[in-house]
Amino acid sequence: MKYQTQKLAYPYFIAAMGLFVAQVLGGLISGTIYVFPNFLSVVLPFNIIRMIHTNALIVWLLMGFFGAAYYLLPEETETEIYSPKLAWIQFWLFLFGAAAAVVGYLFHIHEGREFLEQPTWIKAAIVVVALMFLFNITMTMLRGKRTVIATILTMGLWGLALFFLFAFYDPANLSLDKLYWWYVVHLWVEGVWELILAAILGFLLIKMTGVDREVIEKWLYVIVGLALFSGILGTGHHYYWIGTPGYWQWLGSIFSAMEVFPFLAMVIFAFYIIRKSSRNHPNKAALLWVMGCTVLSFFGAGVWGFMHTLAPINYYTHGTQITAAHGHLAFFGAYVMINLAIITYAMPHLRGMQPYNQNLNMWSFWIMSSGMVFMTFILTIAGVLQVHLERVMGMNYMEVQDQLALFYWMRLGAGLVVVLAVLLFVYSIFSKGKEEQATIN
Repeated sequence: MKYQTQKLAYPYFIAAMGLFVAQVLGGLISGTIYVFPNFLSVVLPFNIIRMIHTNALIVWLLMGFFGAAYYLLPEETETEIYSPKLAWIQFWLFLFGAAAAVVGYLFHIHEGREFLEQPTWIKAAIVVVALMFLFNITMTMLRGKRTVIATILTMGLWGLALFFLFAFYDPANLSLDKLYWWYVVHLWVEGVWELILAAILGFLLIKMTGVDREVIEKWLYVIVGLALFSGILGTGHHYYWIGTPGYWQWLGSIFSAMEVFPFLAMVIFAFYIIRKSSRNHPNKAALLWVMGCTVLSFFGAGVWGFMHTLAPINYYTHGTQITAAHGHLAFFGAYVMINLAIITYAMPHLRGMQPYNQNLNMWSFWIMSSGMVFMTFILTIAGVLQVHLERVMGMNYMEVQDQLALFYWMRLGAGLVVVLAVLLFVYSIFSKGKEEQATIN
């Protein structure tokens, strides 16, 4: 390995995969409660397991982002990470905070804001961890070469930390609360996280295709520009019904409809670069995850988001299973898959191990993607039925839930498939292949 501090990514990727397993198991338990409402109702009520499921998603994705930064920055800046010791302290503090939060949830120690349920002291610990991380990567940037990819990644990570500060502001007024709550939730996943996604995607394409860096960097400027232009004012599609002025219906509808374009640009970008590729890179599995990421993020975040983002449609669909369908495929396609792509690419280097088993990894890709796509279609159909019965015909909420029971059973089946695929992915990362391969670099 060219830079020794790239090995700092290893514990982050290990923790990310472990939390990924915990997250999907939490989702499976949640899906089980939908069909067996009394399942673990005393030990692990639905609101607690859902909280663990969503929080584990955020934490493991952040673990993956931190690991990706520590892996790619040395190569991009052509220098070692500024302080390896600080990276290790940050890792253990973050892992401890995540574990403490879960234990707290089990004992009903949490706040009431969705996704931001962490007690204040854990939020403060997260800020400390973020400051340590940002200091480390910024100092690395300042003393090394500054590339477009490194700059975009650092911008995204700084934005991630700065917008999290709104998590500390918890006004009593519900409309005001939601106004600033979306500054964290929306401007993370539909703003600064897209910068991180674009930077990791660009790095992987440079390494695996051999296409000139300048070509990829020009594409990145377009994608990042579109993401920020549409994403910031696109926050308005959350402001329709929380007491904000009526002009947000227009602003939110127009700009959130534009959010499909950066994801479309990513699909065109990735396939164009791969087509121009002059290198037959041996890590086919990582390339598969990259291609899958662009396609499923376009459908999940772009198409499924557009389907119910306009105000007159969102009036009926908001909070239904259509929202769940969009959320599952968007998170999976954009952020889960880019993390799995960088892990698949980097782990052979970090472990210093050959040969690398790609067959199981690619099987996990197809099984996991198929399970998630099936789940998305099932939830979409259930959501359309829910909108018609509940919001148009005026049926009682619980009566409608009874009508959706078959779809919840199918979602549970899809969830089981996803869990098995996740376990297969983790196994593939640590298993040896039968065939000898050229060194992956």
